[in-house]
Amino acid sequence: MHPLDKFRHCPVCGSDTFTDNDFKSRRCCDCGFVYYLNPSAATVAVITDGNGKILVATRSKEPAKGTLDLPGGFCDCHESAEEGVMREVLEETGLKVTGTRYLFSIPNIYHYSGMDIHTMDLFFECSIERNGTLCAADDVERLQWIDIKELDSNRFGLRSIRTGIERLKTAITDNEK
Repeated sequence: MHPLDKFRHCPVCGSDTFTDNDFKSRRCCDCGFVYYLNPSAATVAVITDGNGKILVATRSKEPAKGTLDLPGGFCDCHESAEEGVMREVLEETGLKVTGTRYLFSIPNIYHYSGMDIHTMDLFFECSIERNGTLCAADDVERLQWIDIKELDSNRFGLRSIRTGIERLKTAITDNEK
C-alpha cells in the first residue's frame, strides 16, 4: 500500500474527492489543494570515545524493539537538523552535544502506528561534553560503547542504521589503508 492511500479526505476542505495527482501527491478535485508526500527529517548521532568505540543504544520501543540503534530521532518543526540531533542525544543519553559535523544521509522507511513513514536520515558526527553522565532515557533501554570494528550491522533493527554502520566501518577500513 502506498502511504498516500491512507489519506482519503482533503485536509483543507474535507472533501472525499482527494485523488492521485502523481506518484507523490494527491489533489482535491473540489478546492484544488495538492498534498505532496515528502520525507520527514530524522537525525542519527555518531558519537565516538576517541579510542575506536561508538555509543550504541538498545531500542526500548517498537519499531525494532530490543535491537541496536544509534541515538537520534525525528526533527521537530522549526528546528534545524543540528538542533534536532543535539536535542535527541540529550533526551536519549543525557549527554550534551558541543559540536556537529554532517556525514551523509540515507533514505528510510520507518513503520509506525500502522503506517510507513518515509524519512531522510541525516547522520552527524557529534562531539560531547566529556564530563557528562551517560543515562539511557526516552526510548532507549540501554547504552553501551562498542568497538566500531566489532559492530555487527545485522544487530541493528532499522535498515538505514544498518547501512550507515556499514558505511562507517568501510570509511574506517579505507582510512587505515
